[in-house]
Amino acid sequence: MTDRKIHTVYLSLGSNLGDKEENLRQAIEKINEMVGAVVRQSSFMTTQPWGFESNNMFVNGAVCCETSLTPHQLLRVTQKIEREMGRTRKSIVMVDGQPQVDYHDRIIDIDILLYDDITVDTPTLKIPHPLMHERDFVMVPLREIWKEQET
Repeated sequence: MTDRKIHTVYLSLGSNLGDKEENLRQAIEKINEMVGAVVRQSSFMTTQPWGFESNNMFVNGAVCCETSLTPHQLLRVTQKIEREMGRTRKSIVMVDGQPQVDYHDRIIDIDILLYDDITVDTPTLKIPHPLMHERDFVMVPLREIWKEQET
């Protein structure tokens, strides 16, 4: 169920397997179809893996979209997009009821960075994204499209 109000959300995208730029383009198409209108899109940047060792470089970007989905609906839809594109493992796994980080190579990763100006703090969803300020591969594309909003 949607709440009919239109919300502004910022999503981070990353891929380090296969045709990385095409993976991001496909994810953006699916976001536009399943989440809501993509109103701004950053350029793509190539970055080193963060939080784990891999020989595969990442391509990262960010989008701003408008959605009527609630935060938890948005999480379910972005996870569905990841699964549809072939992602089989998540980076956060539950161990003894506690979330643990398990970073690995992935076809696509979609993270919710911001949702309007609200804060969500549940075991399965944290908005704003708690680590975004530590990651240039998130902040550089985010600033690019955030800056466009202010002009």
